[in-house]
Amino acid sequence: MPDMSTLDIYILLVLGDGRAHGYAAMQAIRDRSAGAVRVSTGSFYRRLSVLMRDGLVEEAPAPRDDDPRRGAYYRITAAGRQVVARERDRLASLVAALDGLRPASRRGRA
Repeated sequence: MPDMSTLDIYILLVLGDGRAHGYAAMQAIRDRSAGAVRVSTGSFYRRLSVLMRDGLVEEAPAPRDDDPRRGAYYRITAAGRQVVARERDRLASLVAALDGLRPASRRGRA
């Protein structure tokens, strides 16, 4: 699997909470990232199509009482959940390594 973008991870995280249509997923990414992730409609659907091609996301049935004009719903797959778990472990290792760094001594520096 190639490196995942931040947007890819957020798409997987949002869909890990439950199925969502595209607009709701984009809004959830904006909310969850506190605006740190910039997501346009074009970038969202480009990345979503890659995640679907790679088997990490799939179309899901809409809720029975939902407005059919909302469009397709999406959900994370088992493979997508594995990617999220690996990414969590990778980031936890990175944070642990960063926490292990000690500030350089400033003595003797001009």
